[in-house]
Amino acid sequence: RPIWPPRPQPQPAASYKIESLEVNASLKDSTARVQVSQTFKNTGSGQIEACFVFPLPYDGAIDQLTLLVNGKEHAAKLLSKGEARKRYEEIVRTSRDPALLEWVGTGMFQTSVFPIPAGETRTVSLRYIQLCRKDNGLTDFLFPLSTARYTDAPLDKLTIRIAVESSTDIKNIYSPSHDVEIKRPDDRHAEVKLTAKHTIPAEDFRLFYDAECGKLGASLLSFRPEKDEDGYFLLLATPRIKGSKNKKSGDSEHESEDASKTVIFVLDRSGSMSGEKMDQAKEAAKFVLNNLHEGDTFNLIAYDSEIETFRPELERFTDETRSAATGFVNGLYAGGSTNIDGALRRALDMLKDSKRPAYVIFLTDGLPTVGETHESAIARHAAEANDVRARLFTFGVGYDVNSRLLDKLSHENHGQSEYVRPNENIEDAVSKLYRRIGAPVMTDVEIAIDVEKAKETDGPIVSRVYPKGSFDLFAGDQAVIVGRYHTPGDAKIKLTGKVAGKKQSFDFPAKLVKKSDDDTNAFVAKLWATRRVGEIIDELDLKGKNDELIKELVELATKHGILTPYTSFLADDAAPRTEHAAQNATTLRLNTLSEAEGQYGFRQRELKGAYQQANRAAGMGGAGGDGGFFGAQPASASAASAASADRAKRYAATNGRGVTYYDAKADREVLADNVISVGRKTFFRHGDRWVDSTVTADEEKSAKKIELYSEEYFDLVNQHGKLAAQYLALEGPVTLKLDGKVYAW
Repeated sequence: RPIWPPRPQPQPAASYKIESLEVNASLKDSTARVQVSQTFKNTGSGQIEACFVFPLPYDGAIDQLTLLVNGKEHAAKLLSKGEARKRYEEIVRTSRDPALLEWVGTGMFQTSVFPIPAGETRTVSLRYIQLCRKDNGLTDFLFPLSTARYTDAPLDKLTIRIAVESSTDIKNIYSPSHDVEIKRPDDRHAEVKLTAKHTIPAEDFRLFYDAECGKLGASLLSFRPEKDEDGYFLLLATPRIKGSKNKKSGDSEHESEDASKTVIFVLDRSGSMSGEKMDQAKEAAKFVLNNLHEGDTFNLIAYDSEIETFRPELERFTDETRSAATGFVNGLYAGGSTNIDGALRRALDMLKDSKRPAYVIFLTDGLPTVGETHESAIARHAAEANDVRARLFTFGVGYDVNSRLLDKLSHENHGQSEYVRPNENIEDAVSKLYRRIGAPVMTDVEIAIDVEKAKETDGPIVSRVYPKGSFDLFAGDQAVIVGRYHTPGDAKIKLTGKVAGKKQSFDFPAKLVKKSDDDTNAFVAKLWATRRVGEIIDELDLKGKNDELIKELVELATKHGILTPYTSFLADDAAPRTEHAAQNATTLRLNTLSEAEGQYGFRQRELKGAYQQANRAAGMGGAGGDGGFFGAQPASASAASAASADRAKRYAATNGRGVTYYDAKADREVLADNVISVGRKTFFRHGDRWVDSTVTADEEKSAKKIELYSEEYFDLVNQHGKLAAQYLALEGPVTLKLDGKVYAW
């Protein structure tokens, strides 16, 4: 199966292993210059003759390509879309292997053959220039990384580096496919990096960015797989990323209009915080102090059974007050009980100015033991005291907290919960959050979307938008908003909020598609479903059992392949297949949400928050490399490496498509290798057959039989294009529904 990365021609005892894959790209406006270097090893017993095809990221997007094998240049022939189609089908028929069909619909480069002796390695490099597509103002860079999953062993090391340069200010930059590190040295440059070890790439690498002048940039992508159902949209919004003119004390000029704010840091100093935890918490408080701006007001509250404040009222930030507050922090020591209710009310009672954004950072490592100790009463008291719509960010440190209480507090006070595991650093967790929220640019932001020629009788244009309610935009941060839309068409996005205390609005054009003919933007639906799963679990956790929500949770797991600890039974071949049985099984597992304290309660709410705040779809992105979900790792480095390699090998059995989920009880990531996700569809394995989750039992029995690799089989691509091609690329017997018709091969 000759593909990129190079795949040996099938022969007895032929096998190979990719040792490294390195991609370096520079993007300037819409042009990408890409250099790829891959080292692979012949792990078989005899020499193999290798050639490969490199599928074009987009048809006609590459105008020149240079290929080198161990430094020697080899010829590479450019095949047109039609020629490539014939070549793909020829390889599939010859090798009896459908995997290449995934790239039908674009052109390809095909290279000459080169030998690889047994046990030897070859480094293959290629360079090309690519013209990127644009979608609603977003430049879309794609690298066909998922071909690397067709290997006989996990990829040892993957590195992707992308330098983005623009002639105007870069606003949004986002990868829907991978968790990437993004640095912005200035307004017109960005650096994107991805590194992974022992990994099998599940999907192609994709990066979006847009660039425009002005204080705020917003771009929208939409996806509507069925024209008679609501579509999905993804909105990216980023303010100007320059520093604040409300500068830190002693700084020189800054240029943007970040809002002055109030920050209150509430620190647990009970006896259980003694030692390293207390030292880290104090450093976290100092980090916040050192990153306040002139114009900000602040205070510090330390609590055990007693409550002590730095100053009786809010203090204006200056060099002098920072120095004094640092002295206050240095003098803190741990001892005593835990008065959570009193500390929270003291903090919230200080806030009187509703025009100024206010942030309360509340840290605890234990249960309330003094004063009011009932979680519902504590949450009610905090909500009643919060007259100015302050954003409350709670930090649960270690497993001894009441995690449901912390979630209630943040849920009812416009913030979010963060959880710090015993092996994690408190200062790192707090500083990560504060770097994001430290410079509010636009506060109390609300979204409105208007569609041309929309009728009032059609009802609301958008619904189920996450995050819910209004939100803040911060310098250097990017809001990722998802929702459903009812009415397609040319649209206008309107963002309204406060900039430096004054109400302002910004308008942006958008398009809500009527029908999506391919799965280019299918990730939008999966990301929405991930957020929705988090919201459902949150409602069930904080408000109790709801049969309709449980039914929806099962439906989302089945349709989108987003498994949770409560629906993971669906990955079992013996799982209940009827709707009623599946709901009952889910209800039973949801009973574990009654555990508000201890490790299991902590992990469940950590997971729930990850779904609610997700910027990528759950269960996607490959098996790899450096520890499990949320950093859960085996005790030793060698055990972590072994676990990672084992997970990647099992992932290879699904050709990189297996769905993963987090087992909160065992604190580990699990591969559901009988559930796979392909584009907009999820397939479950019934016996040896992959069955489309939208196919009913009766439809499965009456499916139209098609002979594998027959003209009728390939004709599905002619009828449905790349939408069908990705499903034909599945290995093994398949049952599939396309446009209401069910096929089986």
